[in-house]
Amino acid sequence: MTTTNLTARWRAVHAALLGATGIAWDGCHKIYVLIDEHQFSLMDGYGYTRLLRVTDPDKSLETVQGWFEQSCGLRFISAVRSVEGDPNKGFTGLIEQGEDES
Repeated sequence: MTTTNLTARWRAVHAALLGATGIAWDGCHKIYVLIDEHQFSLMDGYGYTRLLRVTDPDKSLETVQGWFEQSCGLRFISAVRSVEGDPNKGFTGLIEQGEDES
């Protein structure tokens, strides 16, 4: 992916953070921008220890970027919101696995 495309992807992450409730990281490769309170509660229930409220989208972006740099292979960032009836429809890929590879 070109630097320009990756920059656009980071802008998409920031845009998602503007309306987000929280962010979560599994400590390896899964990073989530949690759009609603239900998703925040789910991640808490799943035992995510790196789970933070979004109070300042710019600071949250810095945190997500740090997590991304520390992540192991196959890392990705997805926004997730609750969708009644089909939870899988709530995922939006912001930076897909391998997308940051040159």
